[in-house]
Amino acid sequence: MQHTNIYNLGLDRNAANFAALTPLSYLQRAASVYPDRVAQIHHDQQLTWKQTYLRCVRLASALSKAGIAEGDTVSFIAANTNPLFEAHFGVPMCGAVLNAVNTRLDAEAISFILQHAEAKIVFVDREFSEVASRAIKMLGANRPRVIDIDDPFYEGGELIGEMDYEAFIAQGDEGFSYSLPADEWNAITLNYTSGTTGNPKGVVYHHRGAYLNAVSNAVSWNMGEHPVYLWTLPMFHCNGWCFPWTLAATVGTSVSLRHVRADAIYDSIRNNKVNHFCGAPIVLNMLNNADAGLKTGINHEVKVMTAGAAPPAAVIEGMEAMGFKVTHVYGLTETYGPCVVCAWHDEWNDRSLTEKARLKSRQGVKSPMQEGLMVADPETMQPVPRDGQTIGEIFMRGNLVMKGYLKNPRATEEAFAGDWFHSGDLAVWHPDGYVEIKDRSKDIIISGGENISSIEVEDVLYRHPAVSEAAVVARPDEKWGETPCAFINLKAGAQVTEQEIIDFCRDNMAKFKAPKTVVFGELPKTSTGKIQKFVLRDRVKTL
Repeated sequence: MQHTNIYNLGLDRNAANFAALTPLSYLQRAASVYPDRVAQIHHDQQLTWKQTYLRCVRLASALSKAGIAEGDTVSFIAANTNPLFEAHFGVPMCGAVLNAVNTRLDAEAISFILQHAEAKIVFVDREFSEVASRAIKMLGANRPRVIDIDDPFYEGGELIGEMDYEAFIAQGDEGFSYSLPADEWNAITLNYTSGTTGNPKGVVYHHRGAYLNAVSNAVSWNMGEHPVYLWTLPMFHCNGWCFPWTLAATVGTSVSLRHVRADAIYDSIRNNKVNHFCGAPIVLNMLNNADAGLKTGINHEVKVMTAGAAPPAAVIEGMEAMGFKVTHVYGLTETYGPCVVCAWHDEWNDRSLTEKARLKSRQGVKSPMQEGLMVADPETMQPVPRDGQTIGEIFMRGNLVMKGYLKNPRATEEAFAGDWFHSGDLAVWHPDGYVEIKDRSKDIIISGGENISSIEVEDVLYRHPAVSEAAVVARPDEKWGETPCAFINLKAGAQVTEQEIIDFCRDNMAKFKAPKTVVFGELPKTSTGKIQKFVLRDRVKTL
């Protein structure tokens, strides 16, 4: 006798009991429930959630009138100001896909992105008009329409488009009847990887993942309602880790920031009562080392979310000593930004500041909306022991993983081999289930048959009082195969010798892990502020 599942009889999905998940619904709710709350602050300009909603509708309408349809790409080469924030809603409201371009790339890379994405319209902030103009010229006859972003608070650059953003959205209709996506699997944004080896890959996000990671951010960070969030993290980077949508979900305030400088950050925290911001460890390090006078007058709690590279415990310790509460997260462009969080346990509160910083420097556990996380052998896909010692690769699966790479089925298939996303990051798994990165697979140093984590050596280097920035790479060695080579940027006015650095490391870690060579000077960085280890690996060959 065939079994009948009574819960499938007459209980079909319909418009009354099911809706495709999309972060656009957060904007609708924010404008409806809290129309007069401040949504955006840009210098002395303030916009409410109702005003922001109507501007997004006008943007969607204007794009639709310009011929933009479902599945078309709209690119923005813009700073962390209102137009790019609004684009996270207005572009998908007309069915199009937002491509926020990394403003620190060169013209060739930007041109490749615009061509590969098949951008129909590109919005260009005056600050980036020179590089954008060169990139667009390289496209020849396939040039997109260009609309300027003419920020009244920025001086410099040129207007290269046919009109500016405000004039463009003025063409739109506030009563525009936009549609939410029929399928939550539809693309919402396109982000490009940094492309340090070959051309960057186009990472496609869907509405479902954007909706869920927006909430995942709020839950994992205990944001509550109405946070005031400062844009120290580029909105072009994983769509600002999905925080434009998080701010709509929490009915928060988006505080723009064009340039990431210590004085501007501290001023905004003080004046706008900012209580949340994100940033790579390099930003935290800058804030730690800022002049003491900049830090005065901040008496409220500020929560900091950091990722991008494993933050040295000393950097976390410095932020916590200032009264800033640090949450460490981990993810990749392919995982909507953060999908792993160093979730805090109250029983850790009584630990010393140093011990708490060490715990916080671990990457952590899966975030609330992520389904799967493991450290495993990349060949067998078998999880490694949770012993804090055995190194494996980090794998993720679930709703916070990209649709795939645009027009690159081979790379997509490789990334998802075995039904897990392959991160390329090497880590250990601790007995408590927390993951701790030891290196990118290409950054591990094998010296005399022993694996040395460059991150572990860097962690020690950052504890030295003279060190501002540090990076460790493998240097070829006839005897040992490879030895650690440290590149160090000293704090202003600091003086220290190579031998003093080596001795400091030998005193604070296993002696064989200490760098054999130390090079002082500025460190090369990627467009998102990460230290370019591939440049340093080339440099060590000539030492």
